[in-house]
Amino acid sequence: MAFPYIVEVGGVIASLLGFVFLYYNSLVRGVKKTRTASMEFPKENCVKKTGNGEVVGTTDIIIVGAGVAGAALAYSLGKDGRRVRVIERDVNAPDRIAGEGLMPGGYLKLIELGLEDCVDKIDAQRILGYVLYKDGKNAKISFPLEKFQSHVAGRNFHNGRFVQRLREKAASLHNVNIEQGTVTSLLEENGTVKGVHYKNKSGQLLTAYAPLTIVCDGGFSNLRRSLCYSKVDVPSYFVGLIMKNCELPHANFGSIILADPSPILFYPISSTEIRCLVDVPSRNVPSVSDGEMAHYLKTLVAPKVPPELYTAFISAIEKRNNIRTMPNRIMAAAPHPTPGALLMGDAFNMRHPITGGGMTVALSDVVVVRDLLRPLHNLYDASAVCKYLESFYTLRKPMASTINTLANVLHKVFSASSDPAIEDMQQACLGYLRLGGVFSDGLSALISGLYPRPLSLAFHFFAMAIYGVGRLLLPFPSPKRMWTGAKLIWVVSSILFPLIKSEGVRQMFFPLTVPAYYRTPPN
Repeated sequence: MAFPYIVEVGGVIASLLGFVFLYYNSLVRGVKKTRTASMEFPKENCVKKTGNGEVVGTTDIIIVGAGVAGAALAYSLGKDGRRVRVIERDVNAPDRIAGEGLMPGGYLKLIELGLEDCVDKIDAQRILGYVLYKDGKNAKISFPLEKFQSHVAGRNFHNGRFVQRLREKAASLHNVNIEQGTVTSLLEENGTVKGVHYKNKSGQLLTAYAPLTIVCDGGFSNLRRSLCYSKVDVPSYFVGLIMKNCELPHANFGSIILADPSPILFYPISSTEIRCLVDVPSRNVPSVSDGEMAHYLKTLVAPKVPPELYTAFISAIEKRNNIRTMPNRIMAAAPHPTPGALLMGDAFNMRHPITGGGMTVALSDVVVVRDLLRPLHNLYDASAVCKYLESFYTLRKPMASTINTLANVLHKVFSASSDPAIEDMQQACLGYLRLGGVFSDGLSALISGLYPRPLSLAFHFFAMAIYGVGRLLLPFPSPKRMWTGAKLIWVVSSILFPLIKSEGVRQMFFPLTVPAYYRTPPN
């Protein structure tokens, strides 16, 4: 009879012990959850109101602008585990007449970033070099691709298609948030940038915080004034046309025509379209709206166009709303290091687009910044991070200074001038390239971004000038020819040296002597 009572008492005791165990377990889990929550950063969609509008959640890095530099950087930092907020003024595909050429060196940077598939499915065209034309003569500039795999080449495409592919790639990462909005100002406290004020798509004023803000808002940046010493020059404008139903004289090669009054560029941007860019000096840009530009193109430019492109060129002029203009802006990199912020892309540095090197420089800069940020686990010591990131300005120099100087020098040399020395230099450039071998290969290696070497750049320009002097002195030197040769050397020096100075002689040629080159990550 006692056995049932023992079973009942045992059941009650087991129930009490089970309840105590469950209660204890819930307490432990609650404590762990509280501790875990206290270590988490605010979520991305966290919003709270302040006197300056609403504050969105803190993130690791804010990127202002989702162009080539901004979108590529967002992807590379997101892939490294950073939480990235990208604020882009217009998330629709850009419609531009520049940013359509990626040099082979830039394509290699895409591969390094894991973004090479962004040139797929946009009808991008392979480019193997350019052909230079002047006075019925031509010189082919072939990129030195022999040592690379077959897929390595230049690429031309519609800029908007490429940018959208980069944005899609960045947005595919769960820790990258691309938002449409207009950044109105940087949020500064005691000289340190803490984030940004911006208006979202609906016009709501918001504030976003991050220990590091990277500004990549393009050539017309309204934020760079406090981050660099900006001095923008506009030496010329590009007049852009899209031509159809025609083929270039050499397949997979762009064309550059040295003509008076303007250099003319032709290159494919899709399987059915060829872009034409006419460089027009800033001092006399005809109006598009009243028909002056169409008249200018038909009367002064069309006679210099190759016969196989002439009909398509005239048709492109006559097509409604097909003529567009864009200022060619030049701005040397002159940073003002600011804790909590970094300036990149065209907002930081611009060169003449005649060589199509802008995106190659931007992607090279992205690789440098990504590699510098990788060892940093804490970005909140703004002063230490700023001091460390000063090495960026020196590490970027081989690619940036080579392409910048080359582009700006070639524009000056290729532009028509009343100075006979410029005409002599054009002839020297054409003859130098036609020598082939180390002469043309060395120059094309620089243009392509495959072997960016500032010393090699200086060597080739002076070798070209000496070649030009030799042409002038043959068959017999005379006082007049010697004077013309001396003037040619003087003109080349007056073009090259100021550009080298603006890039920084020490950083460009002797980077190992710059203390910032040896900066190590802060503890």
